Amino acid sequence: MWAYWLSVPEHWREIPARYRLEGGQCEDCGFKMIPKRDVCPRCGSKNVKTVKLPRRGRVLEYTKVWNPPRGYEYYTPYVIALVELEDGTRLTAQLTDVDPDEVEEGMEVEMVLRKVRVSGESGLIAYAYKFRPLLK
Repeated sequence: MWAYWLSVPEHWREIPARYRLEGGQCEDCGFKMIPKRDVCPRCGSKNVKTVKLPRRGRVLEYTKVWNPPRGYEYYTPYVIALVELEDGTRLTAQLTDVDPDEVEEGMEVEMVLRKVRVSGESGLIAYAYKFRPLLK
């Protein structure tokens, strides 16, 4: 998950990855990653470009969170899943708009934007991607 205790400038710098599901792709080995890194974790190349990732995928693995970290108690229970996007990129994301007992491996999902945290009563509201079951 993203660090939601970021300062306002840091928050704004992270918007492309969180709102548009942008990641990186190594020009040398083709590895895709999210978030984008300066150096490819697979081959060590610094030749990494920004790419828009697919918004659909499927659940590979998941877990239900019953004892969340401070600040996330309101959402309990919630599901964190390993999602494989249509292009093979894998990422960890929270599932939303689904009963935790209805989640299953192989479930088709799509990216949506949702509020993830509010920093205090009048603080920064952070939005980010989550995934929900694919609407048919």
